[in-house]
Amino acid sequence: MAESQPQGTGRTGAGRTGPQATGKAAGGRSAQLAHTGLRHGWTTGACATAASTAAYTALLSGEFPDPVTITLPKGQTPSFALAVEELVMGELTEEGPAAGRTAAMAGVVKDAGDDPDVTHGALVRATVRALPAGSGVVFKAGPGVGTVTRPGLPLDVGEPAVNPVPRQMMREHLDEVAERYGGPGAAADVEVEISVDHGEEIARSTWNPRLGILGGLSILGTTGIVVPYSCSAWIDSIRRGVDVARAAGRRHVAGCTGSTSEKVAVALHHLPEDALLDMGDFAGAVLKYIRRHPVERLTICGGFAKLSKLAAGHLDLHSARSQVDKGFLAELARRGGADEALAQVVAEANTGLAALQLCAAADVPLGDLVAATARDESLAVLRGAPVAVDVICIDRAGMVVGRAEPRGPGEARQGGRQGGPVR
Repeated sequence: MAESQPQGTGRTGAGRTGPQATGKAAGGRSAQLAHTGLRHGWTTGACATAASTAAYTALLSGEFPDPVTITLPKGQTPSFALAVEELVMGELTEEGPAAGRTAAMAGVVKDAGDDPDVTHGALVRATVRALPAGSGVVFKAGPGVGTVTRPGLPLDVGEPAVNPVPRQMMREHLDEVAERYGGPGAAADVEVEISVDHGEEIARSTWNPRLGILGGLSILGTTGIVVPYSCSAWIDSIRRGVDVARAAGRRHVAGCTGSTSEKVAVALHHLPEDALLDMGDFAGAVLKYIRRHPVERLTICGGFAKLSKLAAGHLDLHSARSQVDKGFLAELARRGGADEALAQVVAEANTGLAALQLCAAADVPLGDLVAATARDESLAVLRGAPVAVDVICIDRAGMVVGRAEPRGPGEARQGGRQGGPVR
């Protein structure tokens, strides 16, 4: 889809290198995105990486690269135009590339593509300040970026809400800049303050306040790319993905909630690309279409919290349309041997991840319980279609935290949600 790029948005360098430009027309995640005709965008994590890279380059060289090009985890190399830039000068107290410059700020406008993202158009700023040698990269929440105040998230309480993958992306890019101007082995020793204009106001339309992320938005993203989800277009692309897999003679397909779960499914089952369905939040769409167009085996792989919704009977896993039911998780924990005190703490947990961690500490297999119950719910939706289903639950880092082995029609436990752990 040809479209002009507003100032500050990301664009691919050296031709179209994003997920819509792979040139693969067969199956898998890239083909599904191409089939929808929707334009991808860039995460807040990618924007923060671009802004911090430009700011640190200017801090060391005195010049802002514009556009600034970054490398995403899957190798794409988008370029981002700078919407704002500023060098802060102080006393000239030392020789060297940063002499006289105390801080640099650069900002990028987020382009979410065709995804209805509340952060589309937000200005993501990074201010980089030099720290003493050996400090490493230290992250700070600026205006409009939240701070974690409750446990159960992938960041410690008190940390700025800059998620692990964006932190890693920024560290890698800043170290590259340090080596460019400081020679081999040089490392970045800087404070990186990320801010988002009007972020606190925008965050009121997100789940951050309920999760205990206060003061603004989270800086997110595992791939750097925002995949647009038009319900009708994406469901149609899922159907085409099943059709392609069947036409290729695939007996085993995997419905995955995202790129991390896709990697896990491939690692565990060695599936080819055209056997991978980018299910996203649309578990029901996958199950109902495979009910009418069966394959021998379906693996469902996704984040623990999302699949806990499937276990509870929800077929649309989007946060706007279904929530993690901690009371349901508490009931599963009881079935897995949790005492009443633990079950009550699980019911009051801040997040699904927190509930999982509480049960893991007590040797209660909540991940297996969720996987088994999600599998049995899936078999109920399949209504006897000749499909064996297994389920893999992962955490945010891609670690497997629960599994349910394959079962076919007639093998599900009565009532679906009465399932127990797999041993």
